[in-house]
Amino acid sequence: MGRVRVLAIDGPSGAGKSTLAAQVVAGLRARGCRTVLVSTDAFATWDDPVAWWPRLVDGVLRPLAGGVAGTYRRMDWTTGVPRPGELVRVAVPDVLVLEGVSSGRTSVRPLLSHLCWISGGSAAERLVRAVARDGEAAQAQLARWQRFERGWFAVDGTPEAAGTRLS
Repeated sequence: MGRVRVLAIDGPSGAGKSTLAAQVVAGLRARGCRTVLVSTDAFATWDDPVAWWPRLVDGVLRPLAGGVAGTYRRMDWTTGVPRPGELVRVAVPDVLVLEGVSSGRTSVRPLLSHLCWISGGSAAERLVRAVARDGEAAQAQLARWQRFERGWFAVDGTPEAAGTRLS
């Protein structure tokens, strides 16, 4: 994608994508690599798990590919209902780490330098971790999300397309 290398870290909710992405970003930055992390959590909502993608393409991917900074509006969940929040500026990095469900989707794969899939154990284990992260009030929504993402990944073929697969 221009001069920007793009790493996608994809997998189901509660698999450990955010933890892995933070470690990768810290490691790259420690080596002096200008690295930016963008999470799909900043875009997705319970009712719009993947259709928001054009906002990421238009606001971040296309500008960075052209060598200019991008921007996006992060979802604000402070009221419990998602709404457009703060404007986030994305400087042109050496490496862009895209992290989150659908970050390695078919449409972006030609732009990726590498796709990493992390499965994170059974659906039950992942649900326990996701509820611990998001709170008991989110359990029903997280269970619904898990059903959606199973279908999404099966159709998109994300695990099979990954160059690296972690469990």
